[in-house]
Amino acid sequence: MNTPTTRPRLAPILLAGLLSLFATAGHAERYADRPEAQQFIDEMTQKHGFDKDALTYIFRRAEFQPSVIKYISPPKDPGVRSWQRYRGRFIEPVRIKAGLAFWKRHEATIKAASEKYGVPEEIIVGIIGVETIYGRNTGNYQAVSALSTLAFDYPRRAELFRGELEALLLMAREQHRDPLDYQGSYAGALGLPQFLPSSVRNYAVDFDGDGQIDLLNSPADAIGSVARYMQMHGWETGAPVAIRANVEPGANLPPLIANDINPAFDNATLAGYGVKPVDGSTPAGKAAFVELVTPGEDSEYWLGYQNFYVITRYNRSSFYAMSVFQLGEAVKAARTAAQVSQRQNQR
Repeated sequence: MNTPTTRPRLAPILLAGLLSLFATAGHAERYADRPEAQQFIDEMTQKHGFDKDALTYIFRRAEFQPSVIKYISPPKDPGVRSWQRYRGRFIEPVRIKAGLAFWKRHEATIKAASEKYGVPEEIIVGIIGVETIYGRNTGNYQAVSALSTLAFDYPRRAELFRGELEALLLMAREQHRDPLDYQGSYAGALGLPQFLPSSVRNYAVDFDGDGQIDLLNSPADAIGSVARYMQMHGWETGAPVAIRANVEPGANLPPLIANDINPAFDNATLAGYGVKPVDGSTPAGKAAFVELVTPGEDSEYWLGYQNFYVITRYNRSSFYAMSVFQLGEAVKAARTAAQVSQRQNQR
């Protein structure tokens, strides 16, 4: 019925449908029929001995995913990032409670991984919590489709994702699985720790000893793999991650900030710029000067050491690394408080 009340409701629906058609019109062709995908299939056949017909079958079922391009593209108007807003997404009651339960459930495994690879238990817990809320949000994209979209329809990073698509196919062959079965994030990251396929092949471990690596269904494999990833990227056992910085009035900060996240400054150099650890300590090793900006508020200043830098090998962002560090510390504090309370109740 064409009434004034129905038209406003129908118009957005019709418009959305048209936009969807326009968005996918250029991608009606299956990936298997596109020259760049055919070239990739030929390369995989020649380089790794894959069956061409089998790969063609896979790429006939891979689908262009418009939302993948949307989510991975940088914002047109990024504005100023907010540390407090970013932090609030991760260091919050739901995630801390989930982390406490995860740590309790897998206490022995987390301890074993920490001892074997030299990575603190709270860092392992922090990474899995930031990545997937301990397995609650591992992604619902078919990995082949997501990576095909990025490899063949996102020129900006096509080379990187062609490599990840190659790694996915190799990984599936090694794990005796159908490549079409893997589900993950819009960027093709997999399992509780959100490893890209190349990271699965290079760093993941069968930590539960069942003869296969499964980062989605085996928390033990995820825990061990995170710890090994940190170790392989240079984790220094027993060394600090980050310490709050005390900044003197009039300190010359721009040269320190320009260095970004690379740990390049020793204690004497930092002191010369008017910066010291707030706790008065003098840790061995060099640090990066980390500014965490929140619009309308004073920035937080931290010193990020080698282990802070290692966390950024997982995701190159000081916001990310600090969230992992602080979530791990928050869950550790909650765990300690729960243990103290339990002991008191047993008296």
